[in-house]
Amino acid sequence: MSQAITLETARRIIAAALDEAGKAGMAPLAVLVLDAGGHLKAFERQDGASNLRYEIARGKAYGAIGLGVGSRALMKRAEAQAYFIAAANGAFGGALIPVPGGVLVRDGNGELLGAVGVSGDTSDNDERAALAGIEAVGLVGETG
Repeated sequence: MSQAITLETARRIIAAALDEAGKAGMAPLAVLVLDAGGHLKAFERQDGASNLRYEIARGKAYGAIGLGVGSRALMKRAEAQAYFIAAANGAFGGALIPVPGGVLVRDGNGELLGAVGVSGDTSDNDERAALAGIEAVGLVGETG
């Protein structure tokens, strides 16, 4: 049985994601970490990030946890089956954000530990920051 994401690990994921964003010159980000049950472990919003970045980052990560695939895969599903994503979004109370930046977190054995959601730059850069944070703590990010 795998360990859960601890608060310390969640904070390290966020710090590494923000470090990657700084090195890459990204816009101010919001980064959050959810546990495997979709519950908030940690969140930070950089100075200058707009006020709805929390909701967007959460929608990316929460959708990934809820549907069991990264938000990049959800975007592909939305493009192929818009009706399904619309229906799922209804079940999610309108909180689903099906664009890259929501990354599942797995351990080395493939067990789901949680998800990271990032918002503030392009969706591709949001995903890049999330992956950097996850990899920095020795875990595996899943985008698709």
